[in-house]
Amino acid sequence: MANPDSYFNRSEVSNSDLTELKNYLYPRMQFGDKEKAFKFGTLVDALITENERVRYDKRMVDDTTYSREDFELGLEMRRALRKEAEKDQFLAMVLEKSDTQRFMVNKNQVFQYGNFTYHLDTRCKWDWWLPDFGFGGDLKTTFAESQRQFDEAIDFFDWDRSRAWYMDIAGSQQDFIYAISKKNCKIFKHFITGRDHPSYKNGREKYEELAFKWWTLFS
Repeated sequence: MANPDSYFNRSEVSNSDLTELKNYLYPRMQFGDKEKAFKFGTLVDALITENERVRYDKRMVDDTTYSREDFELGLEMRRALRKEAEKDQFLAMVLEKSDTQRFMVNKNQVFQYGNFTYHLDTRCKWDWWLPDFGFGGDLKTTFAESQRQFDEAIDFFDWDRSRAWYMDIAGSQQDFIYAISKKNCKIFKHFITGRDHPSYKNGREKYEELAFKWWTLFS
């Protein structure tokens, strides 16, 4: 099995790199424990998309141990997603047929900022990629307790930017997010149905500014 950290050590520009640049350029108050949230998200990702990384007997993912409370919550959230798939045929197909944690690299990707054209090597890592259909999507954990709160989180956490970034690396024409609430285990959904969809257009506008700043600073 490949080192799960190897993707993050690659040199191509990722959406996470753009997030770090945004946090540096435009710092804002952090809500909650960012490291704890990332750790828990890794657990849920592994339980659903990389089960081979999980040691159930020790409540571990790779070398990281989780509390009984967090591990049991992760399992409950996985059960909720599987239960949703019983009535959501698309989700059922995603869980059955996706390539999980598939990464893509786009060397010398063309970008435009205004009338200026430049190039960056880019990368992304899909929670779910549907090779038969040529598009994929993302799995999120969220504190949202309603669809409205989840929709607001998409903009606040720049999940629209990440989806546009992934779509343009892959050349895909649609995308989706499934999110599981850490508060009540409800399932929330967001579908980007084409490049005229507001989430794609908003997300692309967000990443174009940051990608250009990355190019000017680091290229």
